[in-house]
Amino acid sequence: MKEKIQWLDVKEKPIEIKGLAWFEEEKIFRRLPAKSQFQIPEAVDELANHTAGGVARFQTDSRFLKIKVELRAIVNMMHMPATGHSGVDCYIGEPKKQTYCSTAIPLPDNKIYERELFRFNEKKIRSIDLYFPLYNGVNKASIGIENGAKIKKPEPYPVKRRIVVYGTSITQGGCASRPGMAYTNILSRWLGVEFINLGFSGSGKGEPELAHLITMIDDVRCIILDYQANAGIEGYISTLPAFVKILREKFRKIPIVIISRPAVAGWFFDRKAKNSYMRGYRFQEEFVKDLRAKGDTSIFSYCGSKLFEKMWQESTVDGGHPTDLGFLTMAQALYPIMKKMM
Repeated sequence: MKEKIQWLDVKEKPIEIKGLAWFEEEKIFRRLPAKSQFQIPEAVDELANHTAGGVARFQTDSRFLKIKVELRAIVNMMHMPATGHSGVDCYIGEPKKQTYCSTAIPLPDNKIYERELFRFNEKKIRSIDLYFPLYNGVNKASIGIENGAKIKKPEPYPVKRRIVVYGTSITQGGCASRPGMAYTNILSRWLGVEFINLGFSGSGKGEPELAHLITMIDDVRCIILDYQANAGIEGYISTLPAFVKILREKFRKIPIVIISRPAVAGWFFDRKAKNSYMRGYRFQEEFVKDLRAKGDTSIFSYCGSKLFEKMWQESTVDGGHPTDLGFLTMAQALYPIMKKMM
């Protein structure tokens, strides 16, 4: 006898999509607005279709859960697992108590896949978080539950408002083995707060248009800037003051945390490269110190090299992009800072 399954589009209530700031307005899986009054750089515009940070949240008493995903593209990355760039992670549990359950593994050379995420004997209400792909887009996603099973809106995040993170490929989640292991997603679970991931691989360069787009996001509680690695030293020095000024015109009191570039393996062998980085970090430190002296006591500087300080040699896939261990190390370093701000 064929199993009866009720398929539901994740765009439909009571399922809620979090982590995508413009979803409620546009109903598309995208990290920046499809129609913007600000000119979005071409590379950023394409990367905005990647669903890093997107989460489908709901509660159901179904004894099983299936998912169908239609990806935007077929992606083949040599240094990042397919589960990370194109898979979907399932976590079960109320906010701040989620437990990893399973990952929907994509099919090779196929944009469409269907997977079962869990099957239990007991029928009871469970809180579900489904983390979307980090380095691919999603055209459509549906969940399959028992025919007649209940589905309810999710429990709200304990912390109101959102944390916005702007940065690089590391921010976007390269190279986590699965979506739930991006450091922003880890911190979201630990802190019980929605994160908006605006990491753009190779393209977080501090353009003023991106600062203006961030000011369009509602209910912002804190902003993290982590884009030095993409901007380069001169680009960082020239863009950071203007970027922060634009943010402060809208967000006058909320905390802004500026993180310098995380350490890379090459610095151990190339002192000149490390010294170049340190020039950018010293600029950041002086810039923040000056603003605080002028009365902006809600802006902070953090040395990115401390993110992997204890185990940087074992934390990356290529000397720069974190593994799951690297992202966990980053989250552990940032957690006490973010918790204090919450």
